[in-house]
This record gives sequence, structure tokens and C-alpha cells, in this order.
Amino acid sequence: MGEQKAEVQSDREREWSLLRRKYLVGPGERRASSAQGIHHLALLSSDVERTIEFYQGVLEFPLTELFENRDYSGSTHFFFDLGNGNALAFFDFPGLEMEPYKEVLGSLHHLAISVPLDTWKHLRVKLETAGIEIAFEHAGSIYFNGPDGERLELLAEPLGEMNGRPVL
Repeated sequence: MGEQKAEVQSDREREWSLLRRKYLVGPGERRASSAQGIHHLALLSSDVERTIEFYQGVLEFPLTELFENRDYSGSTHFFFDLGNGNALAFFDFPGLEMEPYKEVLGSLHHLAISVPLDTWKHLRVKLETAGIEIAFEHAGSIYFNGPDGERLELLAEPLGEMNGRPVL
């Protein structure tokens, strides 16, 4: 079993090396992105008030706007400030039967949110106090689920870095 795992890992290392050589362009050589940034990431909410209490009350992301969704009459579209010009938005869809969150290809795996280390420590305590289970923790990174099962990560690293090395 260990040999097979090592062989798979070795194959993946070769694959990653080929992909890096084929596609990865160094910072001084790469073109600027055509995008200005993420305007907002929209997730689904089964309960608007519960979502506001979690994201604003526990995680301290200010609610910035709330109005009717233009695509679905009676649906709420609401936004939270994630800092640095980034917004997290939600929709509710009253009357629609929606299945609980599940990870499928093309869907959200997790949303990683950068916070300073002191804020990370503060929010970790708030999550525990609120009874939110920490699913995984590793060196300044905690994973937990939001009110509708969405997987979230609070990461005590600067934007554009991962494991102490630049990714942008």
C-alpha cells in the first residue's frame, strides 16, 4: 500500500512539473490579469437572519446591503464586506426545494479568507464560543462550516501568499 501511494505521488510530481513548465510564467514575465478582482462570491442561504447573525455576528463581516434579487422575485440578495474591496453575497430562494450543501465537481470546495493573526485568534475563540466545530486546523489555518454547510477557512496569511510563499 505504501509503495503504491509513493508511486502515485511520484506520478503526480511529474505531472505537476510538466504543468509548471508548460503554463507557469514568472512574476516578472507574466501579463497583468484582465480582471479587476472578485466583485462578489454568491452563495445560497436557507435563512437570511441566521446567515447575517453568523457572518456579521460571529465572523464580524459587516452587512453592507440587502435588496431583492433581480433574477428571482421575493429572493433576498445581501452582501458582507470582506475587506480590501471584496464582498461575499448570498441569495435565498423561498419556495424552491434546495438540497443541503455537498461537494461536487465544479462546486465550492472552500472559501479561504485572509485575516491578521490577532484577528484569527479572536475569531477562533468566537467560533468555539458559538459552538462552531473546527473541522481542521493547521498552523494559522482553521476550517469550519457556515450555517448552510459551506466550508470556510480563516487563514492567518497575507493576501497573495500560501504557506509563507507568494502565489500572486
